[in-house]
Amino acid sequence: MSTRTAGDLLRHWRLERRLSQLELAGRAETSARHLSFIETGRATPSRAMLAHLCDHLDIPLRERNRLLLAAGYAPAYAEPTLDTPAMDAVRQAMRQILAGHEPYPALAIDRDWNMVDANAGVALMLTGIDARLLTAPVNALRLSLHPGGLAPRIINLAEWRGHLFARLSRQIEVTGASELIALREELRGYPGGETEVALPEPDQATVPLRLRHDGAELSFLSVTTVFGTPMNVTVAELAIESFFPADAETRKRLSALAS
Repeated sequence: MSTRTAGDLLRHWRLERRLSQLELAGRAETSARHLSFIETGRATPSRAMLAHLCDHLDIPLRERNRLLLAAGYAPAYAEPTLDTPAMDAVRQAMRQILAGHEPYPALAIDRDWNMVDANAGVALMLTGIDARLLTAPVNALRLSLHPGGLAPRIINLAEWRGHLFARLSRQIEVTGASELIALREELRGYPGGETEVALPEPDQATVPLRLRHDGAELSFLSVTTVFGTPMNVTVAELAIESFFPADAETRKRLSALAS
């Protein structure tokens, strides 16, 4: 995608969103003819028009920058690292959420599912993990499904694997990220791939993570938190994965471990 024109990229995202030129033109309050000219390169869109179309196509901020560059414009969204002063408030908010969730596990991940921070509760998930999987960058999906990671301790591995693959596939559909496509192919090569799409029980409200730990079973519900008004690429691609006890026994054991 990096070598395509702005028109090519717009067409790509329109097709990804399963919209015809007429449908997108109607939503964006422009003509299908003008949109066709933009996609074929016969018309040069303004920066404002590109931003307007990006909004209606719900294009991720990273890809909006790519589209603007292809059209000859400067990127609109910065991509600061988390350790810059501009990210102090975000970093502090993230730490507050992670610390406030203890003694239950919680971790922050970037777009590629690499861990950028974690609280003390995550330690119980790292028991017996192959040290090579804990070398930065630590990838949460690889850590979960690799045979040297959590996979041997996950009681409902097929079900949990199916849940993770469904999430990853939805993310790929939204972002089109080649890095995530490559990660999905890698994960498919791990043992258990033949049961990738195990379905939960019909009356089950959520898919729990059922984990063996010190001879007992811990059961967790996972919740994903994102920043509601991201204005740069880094914040838009951050997520916090929080794990809550799914039953009283897990809550009791985690409280005992914390004390």
